[in-house]
Amino acid sequence: MSSYSVSDLIYQGEEGGVHNWQTLAGNSFYWHPDWLHIAEEMTGHSATANIEPEGEKATTEDAQKAIVKHLNSKK
Repeated sequence: MSSYSVSDLIYQGEEGGVHNWQTLAGNSFYWHPDWLHIAEEMTGHSATANIEPEGEKATTEDAQKAIVKHLNSKK
């Protein structure tokens, strides 16, 4: 079984500050710069996985890494 990588995520854009990525399987993941987690629904109330930022504040790259880590942990 192969592992997921950032290149497997399809960036769907940003709406109201919330960024959205999808996988080829159709799973959606959301993140807002004020959240310390990623979520599987746009409001972000239910955290899917925590983000471990490399700096003081999380970036979109940190969110992508958290999504990939989450996907690979579900295998």
